[in-house]
Amino acid sequence: MKGNVVDLAVAVVMGAAFGAVVTSIVEGLLTPLIGLLFQAKGIEEMQWEGFLYGQVISSIISFLLIAAAIYFVVIMPMNHMIERRNRRLGIGQDVKEESAEDPQIALLTEIRDALKTRSS
Repeated sequence: MKGNVVDLAVAVVMGAAFGAVVTSIVEGLLTPLIGLLFQAKGIEEMQWEGFLYGQVISSIISFLLIAAAIYFVVIMPMNHMIERRNRRLGIGQDVKEESAEDPQIALLTEIRDALKTRSS
């Protein structure tokens, strides 16, 4: 339980850090580029009949980039590291072999075999 809390705390801090970096990239690079394509000062300035749809688009871009950064920089390497550690320690391989045969089926098979040998 304690390890999970520490992992969660690290994830929150890393997410906040990635959020700041990606937000600055979106606001400093992508927003002006998209604004230039649509002849606006920035993507946040884009509007239609008073509705600022540019702000929504900017927020969606920020969210997608933050999610992608966290996934590819934190989650994928962590999963790979855990998988490699489990292979090295042999964790998970024994569980698959043990769970392959149900204990009730094994017991019924033993009873069947015992009855066969008794009747012969």
